[in-house]
Amino acid sequence: MKITELRLHKLFSNVEVSASTQAQTTASDVNKAEEGRMNILGGHLTAPSVTTRVRPPITTHILDVARGCPAAGIEVQLEMYNAKQPVPVFGDLDQDKWILQGSSTTDKDGRSGQLMKIVNDLSPGVYRISFNTGKYNPDGFFPFVSIVFKVKESQKMEHFHVPLLLSPFSFSTYRGS
Repeated sequence: MKITELRLHKLFSNVEVSASTQAQTTASDVNKAEEGRMNILGGHLTAPSVTTRVRPPITTHILDVARGCPAAGIEVQLEMYNAKQPVPVFGDLDQDKWILQGSSTTDKDGRSGQLMKIVNDLSPGVYRISFNTGKYNPDGFFPFVSIVFKVKESQKMEHFHVPLLLSPFSFSTYRGS
């Protein structure tokens, strides 16, 4: 904090000039230098922050809580509900209304590969991530797990990490970071 105060004091204090150049330096020169500093500082304070994503806006990973390790080798699909149709309703047969965004298989850390392109603005709508858990746990209860979630217009710049915590007879999920 003290260093910042000293730097700001130096930035806004009058420019010290040597005796040889003092005669050549006028008050208007000092004022111009101070204005220049203020413009530079003001530009930094008011500059719009440009955020460019470095990862896809929707990601996932799977942890096998029964074994206590990441779940590798699980097929994952990301789909978006067709915005031309009404919002999906529980119990409707709507298989033909989902548009595949991408698919991947989890790596040794349980992380899926890139499920969608890296875009700055995520399209608002309803998304579904499906996991082929039956292939991973053939004797388990769930042949597959699908997680459906909604992205609002106000959230299109946010990141959505949707992990799956899996065991042969249960699963849970949450919105991660």
